[in-house]
Amino acid sequence: MSHAIHIGKLTLGEGHPLFLIAGPCVIESERHTLRMAERLTAASRTLKIPFIFKASYDKANRTSLGSYRGPGLQRGLQILARVRREFGLPVLTDVHEVSQVRPAAEVCEVIQIPAFLSRQTDLLLEAGRAGVVVNIKKGQFLSPHDVRNAVEKVASTGNQRILLTERGASFGYNNLVVDFRGLAIMKELGYPVILDVTHSLQLPGGEGTHSGGEPRFIEPLARAGVAAGVDGLFLEVHDNPARASSDGATALDLRRFKRLASKLRNLGAFVRRL
Repeated sequence: MSHAIHIGKLTLGEGHPLFLIAGPCVIESERHTLRMAERLTAASRTLKIPFIFKASYDKANRTSLGSYRGPGLQRGLQILARVRREFGLPVLTDVHEVSQVRPAAEVCEVIQIPAFLSRQTDLLLEAGRAGVVVNIKKGQFLSPHDVRNAVEKVASTGNQRILLTERGASFGYNNLVVDFRGLAIMKELGYPVILDVTHSLQLPGGEGTHSGGEPRFIEPLARAGVAAGVDGLFLEVHDNPARASSDGATALDLRRFKRLASKLRNLGAFVRRL
């Protein structure tokens, strides 16, 4: 059985239009976050693409101790609440500890389980009990079949509002690869499947004190994911990737967002007619 997920006016899943989750990796400032939300909202509404804004209040799994993590839970959620209020957007952020789940769920329609925490039973259960949509990122160390266990933990709470995200599998040292068979395998679980394009192109720890990336492959990987039948795409977007505080090496330049989103929307509509 395929589960359609309703978030406000959006319906996500099989038979529904391709949707996008996009935004900066981390909240850098209130001004920057609002500017990014404004630009991404304008583009998605012009193109009539279902859109969820994403940004993290804390990046707890940075490569090095000195890496910027974000403004923290309280201030970060205040900023995300303003995005939601001023732009009428569904908002997604990730949680790292059980204690963060309830506060995040009061502000965000979608809470995300980071890939490195996708087996953390207490975190998954608390996210399920919060009642909001739960986006589970498949760990780089997991097979697509193993995602079933994470799904069952969330679903055991009675919450069937689940999204599944592929973000690449470890492929030797400092490299990731997307196995497109995994997208089909995860689809068999009956929940909307998302391809995290930009994180899949990350070179984890590849620059020593920070991760590298291969952003030149963003468009071909995104097109391949849509052609393979994913329900949504996840994109980290920044207006100046070279100066981004986190994951700039794989971020899509904001100037390229609208043109790429238009192509992906059209491809998604074509695939759904087949």
